[in-house]
Amino acid sequence: MTDATVSKPGHRLKPLTPAMLRELSVRSNLKGSVRSLGHYGVIVLVGALIWKVDSSYGVLRALPLMAVQGYFVAFLFMAVHETAHKTAFRSRGLNLAVGYLSAFTIGLPYEYYCLFHWDHHRYTQDPEKDPELIVGVKPTSDTQLAIAYSGLLQVAGRLRLMLGHAVTGKVTVPWIPANKRAIIVLEARAYLALYIALLAMSLWFSSALLLRVWIIPLLIGQFFLRPYLYAEHTGCERTRSAFHNTRTTYTGAIVKWFAWNMPYHVEHHAYPTIPFHALPKLNGIVDDEIIYRGRGYIRTTRETWAWFRGQRQG
Repeated sequence: MTDATVSKPGHRLKPLTPAMLRELSVRSNLKGSVRSLGHYGVIVLVGALIWKVDSSYGVLRALPLMAVQGYFVAFLFMAVHETAHKTAFRSRGLNLAVGYLSAFTIGLPYEYYCLFHWDHHRYTQDPEKDPELIVGVKPTSDTQLAIAYSGLLQVAGRLRLMLGHAVTGKVTVPWIPANKRAIIVLEARAYLALYIALLAMSLWFSSALLLRVWIIPLLIGQFFLRPYLYAEHTGCERTRSAFHNTRTTYTGAIVKWFAWNMPYHVEHHAYPTIPFHALPKLNGIVDDEIIYRGRGYIRTTRETWAWFRGQRQG
């Protein structure tokens, strides 16, 4: 992935010096460990609270905690994303370990996502080549738009694709090169086998624990994750410039923490080799170059919703 791809005539990017780029690109096992252990630690803590409340007072009393858990579990997508770039840690092994675990947790095969995301960076906002646009939902009514913002269709789509890879042994999507298709099939079959094993174990012990601390929260969490993801590029220009085809959303510290600083999304697309923990500093350098600036996710979601409606009615 190249840094600072800017080709739109008239746009003047304030470049980083080689020394600045080297400084910002330093990866850290410590910072990656703090972020990942903190993220998983919260998930374990809230999961324990769900189990306690469910055991003592019933599942209905535990539903608010499941919604909270949903946010944290769904946003493990950010751990998958950062480890796909191999920038979460200095160690490749740690990147792979956290990447595989997080990807399995959210039902998104890791090797598949790495290749999908590579093409997303290469062809951002290209309707013919950007995988996010190719597989993206194209709603034709407000009802379909609301369903799209729930994220459930997207989850169903990627699980159906994974199942197809596992069962048929065939991979036809254009962002998976021929020499990687066998790996994608093997990965899909491994995921499917592990999911079946966990289901069988839950049935054997007559336990709904995984359903209540993991599966239901993961589905609820899509209602938080999908609007966040739509904020990244929706309504931005279809150009090769990261400063024109991507949005940075200014939000609170908690959201940035669990999103692994990806609200600084222009910065990430312009300089994808810079790790998550350096993005706030990078923002201070290139902030005045950013064209699309979200002011919180509630306001930005209203804007992206309006954009989708305008596209349908236009």
